[in-house]
Amino acid sequence: MNSPRDLRRRIKSISGTAQITKAMQMVAASKMRKAQQAAIASAPFARLLYRIQRAATTRATDFQHPLLEVRPVRRRAVILIAADKGLCGALNTNVFRLAAQFDPASTVYITAGRKAAQFVARSRRQLAAEFAYGDSPTFPEARAIVSFARDLFLKGEVDEVVIVASRFVNTLTQQAVKLEYLPVGEIKGIQVVGAAPEPAAPAEVEAATFEPSSEAVLAYLLGHYLTIYLYYTLLSAKASEQSARMVSMKNATDSAEDLIQALKLEYNKLRQGNITRELLEIAGGQAQ
Repeated sequence: MNSPRDLRRRIKSISGTAQITKAMQMVAASKMRKAQQAAIASAPFARLLYRIQRAATTRATDFQHPLLEVRPVRRRAVILIAADKGLCGALNTNVFRLAAQFDPASTVYITAGRKAAQFVARSRRQLAAEFAYGDSPTFPEARAIVSFARDLFLKGEVDEVVIVASRFVNTLTQQAVKLEYLPVGEIKGIQVVGAAPEPAAPAEVEAATFEPSSEAVLAYLLGHYLTIYLYYTLLSAKASEQSARMVSMKNATDSAEDLIQALKLEYNKLRQGNITRELLEIAGGQAQ
């Protein structure tokens, strides 16, 4: 049976843990809002680029580019995006479960985030490259990953590139998703975190003149499409991580507070019992 001293010690220890989880919850909430704001602030440029790209691709019907080449898939690259840290519930586990579905013999992994690299090493899969990205993903970080994946595809070392990451839906919901990346298929606008989806633009058939050439213009647009696509994926993954961590820390704080209340109740009952026993002993001594 616990003594009052033991109960006080446990209450003090759990109270300290609750304070830590509460602080982590507040930090995660702040970082999550920053990730959403960054995506929304960049949305106008992304929408303009997609509008130009859709208009250009409908006019250059005979355009061909190595990034559009569809080949039989003998070897695949997976861009695996996960968190740098744990304490975010089942977020990383769900992403890794989806990434583990690919054949290890014919799949190489490009990781973003320490947990992703640890998963590849732990499961003895092939790691092609490891990249880091911060709490506020930047365009150069996305461009470095895109450059490496694009080179693998253009050199013929892989025939397909897919992205496995978490998609931010709302504070309570994050989805592990697999996104087709290379070869580039039909160009579509991507959903921006916190913003309404862009309506599809009608196809236009008017003739157009490309300067210096259709190949140069569309190759430039394709390069930016790949980088922006991955950039928003990083933003969404980071928003998912911070959201999942905030919810996880809130649940931990609530559980700690419930446990503290239960221990306080037990402590008060035990203390009251001790007081009652001492009063009875005093009364019994006086009666004798």
